[in-house]
Amino acid sequence: MRQRWQIPGTTRVITLRTLLLIFTGALVLLLLVASMLISFDRFRSYVAEELEGRTRDAATAVGLSLSNAIDASDRVAVASLIDSMFDSGDYLVIEFIDHDDRVVAGRARSLSGLGVPGWFVAMVELPRPEGTASVMKGWRWLGQVRVVGHPGNAYQDLWWVTVWLIVASVLIGVVAIAALYLLLGRLLRPLRALEQQAEAIGRRDFRRRTGVRSTRELNQVTRAMNQMTDDLEQLFSGQAALIAHLRKLNNEDALTGLASRNAFDQRLAVEVVSEEGRRPGSLILLQVGGFADFNQYAGRLEADALLIRLAGELRAFVNRHAGSFAGRRSGAEFAVFVPGGAPADAQIWGRELVNDLQSICGDFSGEGADEGGGTMTAMVVHAGVAGVADGLSVRSLFEAADGALRRAQLEGISNCELADSGADVHHGAEDWRGLLEQALDQENLWLWEQPVVAADDTTVLYHQVFSRLLIERNWVRGHVYAPLAERFGLMAQLDLMVLERTLQRLRDEPLVTLGISLGASSAVSPGFAEQALALARDAGIDMERLWIGFPEQALHYHRRETQSLVVQLRRTGARLLVDRFGVGGIPFSYLRHLSIQALRIDSSFVHGIDRQDDNRFYLESMITIAHGRGVKVLASGVETEAEWRTLKSAGVDAATGYHLGRPGPVGEPPVGGGDASA
Repeated sequence: MRQRWQIPGTTRVITLRTLLLIFTGALVLLLLVASMLISFDRFRSYVAEELEGRTRDAATAVGLSLSNAIDASDRVAVASLIDSMFDSGDYLVIEFIDHDDRVVAGRARSLSGLGVPGWFVAMVELPRPEGTASVMKGWRWLGQVRVVGHPGNAYQDLWWVTVWLIVASVLIGVVAIAALYLLLGRLLRPLRALEQQAEAIGRRDFRRRTGVRSTRELNQVTRAMNQMTDDLEQLFSGQAALIAHLRKLNNEDALTGLASRNAFDQRLAVEVVSEEGRRPGSLILLQVGGFADFNQYAGRLEADALLIRLAGELRAFVNRHAGSFAGRRSGAEFAVFVPGGAPADAQIWGRELVNDLQSICGDFSGEGADEGGGTMTAMVVHAGVAGVADGLSVRSLFEAADGALRRAQLEGISNCELADSGADVHHGAEDWRGLLEQALDQENLWLWEQPVVAADDTTVLYHQVFSRLLIERNWVRGHVYAPLAERFGLMAQLDLMVLERTLQRLRDEPLVTLGISLGASSAVSPGFAEQALALARDAGIDMERLWIGFPEQALHYHRRETQSLVVQLRRTGARLLVDRFGVGGIPFSYLRHLSIQALRIDSSFVHGIDRQDDNRFYLESMITIAHGRGVKVLASGVETEAEWRTLKSAGVDAATGYHLGRPGPVGEPPVGGGDASA
């Protein structure tokens, strides 16, 4: 039982079980010692009185013998009688003193050879009783007999009684303490269960329940605790359901579950326009021709079923391309953004996607007659692809992709066309694979850091670590090559390298706190968890100064592996957060059973949040729930004072962004390179 009791003036904590054991044990010990002392004192008094009585009786007997049996003036006869009496009993002194106070005859021995320890004799110090008796001859007084008793037997009896009293007290004390220990364990077991439940509630874990099986008072407390846990669980579940509903209303298409038009455009703006998040990529715009006729002839239910099937295929495409996201524009028009994808590669993927969607449309309809005898035009899927270029706005990117889509539609057949958007693309997918593998094999990695600033604008919670790879003599930012590393299965190797370099920096800088973000596929990569945990264990106490982020989508698509890694890393002392929160479209309920310390809101929610009332309301509600579970809320991609002010008013604990601090290099680059601007 770990009910805490603090000694005044100290920080020492003692358990309730130990406290009760100490107090009760001390009381038992006090009673046993008191009982032993009383028994010892009474037996000592008894022995002393017995010795005194025997001494008086011996003196009387010697006096009578001398009075009746002999002439007291006969020294030989007196000495013989005294010798006989002295040898037959335990006496220190027996002597006959005449009327002139002269010793006529006598015997004496020293007080030694008692058979007990000397310290015991000194401590007990029994009295040496002295008895006297007059010696008479008729009416004539001849003298007196003086007898001093020998306490040797009394000391021995008292010694053994004392030994047995101590042994009995120790045995009784040990048995009593052991019985008390077991009894307290049995009585306090329900209280221990309540303590564990309270600790779980303190961790915002509402799954633990305690059985009602103790005393009446504890049973009432247990029922109240269980009821409170149920109420808190229902409250959290209700809030989580509300947040999920708000997220769907705000960010998802009601029918397909894909990103809504506004949500897609907002996230695309971060990828294309945002100074911090801008990176290469390609936009694929898709449209199902003939869908309006299909809707009219087949009915709304069938048309909705088709859209749901198409959305499922788009989600499968997004899952195959790390970092991609898809949304529904209107009707049967969809958009997909593939970060890091060169337009030529995106056109190939777009054609594969068009073929898959066309196959689904073929399952639903073809040229034929409806029930009224009319005909229904076959549905045809077309797509246009446009690449991101410097200075290109979101609107211009859509216009370029739309132009390519119109060209594809002019051909009549299902097709995917590429727009000439002016994107400066030097490498295709296979070129990138080779360049990334070469950079990782040569460990051409350079760490950069960006401060995570608290809401007070002065405190730095920690520094977020970013990586750059040397590719063709240029240090390329992580958000450029990270989607490609995910796609090619290289993210685990990259993450291990970053983790190793970061832990080395923690060892070199004992006052620094750092944070890293893992890739979505790292947790399921063979051997990653074992190697990462080995590095964490070797780091020891330094892990307490490391924040590790897991993408929200990894918690959903790789739940078992990711959650297992989260639990094991938490045991090493690392602090964990859910990264890119809000873009996964997954239930909020994982907070109930994961020991995480923070959520980091994706920059797509932060971009322009001062103008997005829906996003602001959603974030405020989410932050309330997170804080209710003891979880910090961080934000990323803050680029304006208005965004930062809005986030602080919503309750965000800390954030990163170019407005708060640009990334800076850690030391000099490992090898030579060209451009490395922030």
